Amino acid sequence: MIERTAIIPDTAAPATAAPGPLAPGIRIRPQREAMIDAPGGRVYARIDGDLSGPRAPIVFLHGGPGSAHWYFLNGTALADERGVILYDQLDSGRSDQPGDTDNWTVPRFVAELEAVRAALGIARWHVLGSSWGGTIALEYAARRPAELASVIIQSPLISTALWLRDAQRLRARLPAAVRKTLAACDVPGSLPADQCDAAKEIFYRRFVNLVEPAPEIAAYKAALPRSFSENIYHHMWGWAEFSASGTLKDYDGTPLLGKLDGARTLFVAGEHDEAMPRTIAGFARRVPGATFAEVPGAAHSIMNDNPLAYLDLLRPWLAAHD
Repeated sequence: MIERTAIIPDTAAPATAAPGPLAPGIRIRPQREAMIDAPGGRVYARIDGDLSGPRAPIVFLHGGPGSAHWYFLNGTALADERGVILYDQLDSGRSDQPGDTDNWTVPRFVAELEAVRAALGIARWHVLGSSWGGTIALEYAARRPAELASVIIQSPLISTALWLRDAQRLRARLPAAVRKTLAACDVPGSLPADQCDAAKEIFYRRFVNLVEPAPEIAAYKAALPRSFSENIYHHMWGWAEFSASGTLKDYDGTPLLGKLDGARTLFVAGEHDEAMPRTIAGFARRVPGATFAEVPGAAHSIMNDNPLAYLDLLRPWLAAHD
């Protein structure tokens, strides 16, 4: 048993990071909003750009589980060339909040994505999912290839076992005192919550988000009813990125890789990503013809850490696969 101890030194949370950049052409205010009927309740979507134009629209799937669409605001810079859809998964952001755990399953979230496509009358679209959103993107692409122009699977959870393996490798890079604290925090109730949160934040600052959102994005995020739904996160995942105790603890989507069309599949990871680039590149190698790209100067939150480089990667990919 790990005894409750006084605060372990050297685990104070790091100073607040500098704000990240805004992508030129970002649209803070939505052009159009909608509440869309989906299995379990209505989901909020914002639409920018022309959904019926010559280029296929792109939909962005936020992570978490339990985050919200604010994370992809920099992606609205693409709306000058194609339709852009950001939406909140059920119980997140501006979507309905029934709070029914029966809704928090992978198949229902995949069905929710398809409900968004059908409601907006889109024949083919690009699907980009980040982290947990990458899980949904993988599952959707394997099941509904006819609706895909392409799929971009960014920093995804594809195998919980591999995710946790990488997390242990990254924790090993932290200072000894931080590692000791996190090891204690893995046993619930062993240390005060604020001490665990401070140690967790050190991991996050290195491997999750290198910067804070730009002030305009931060203000938009603060105006949401829910910018992060901890109840979903804890139920499906756990207390931290590197500890899985929820319903996804045994998730393995690797068999689905064989169902992807590699010519239309792009895997992406940040240079300092908790979803380690070599692991994501390994997933890409299992999909014949797939492409892998690493975004420099970014951790897990690529669209906020280095949106300019990410958009420079996405624009030619999307244009080539319309």
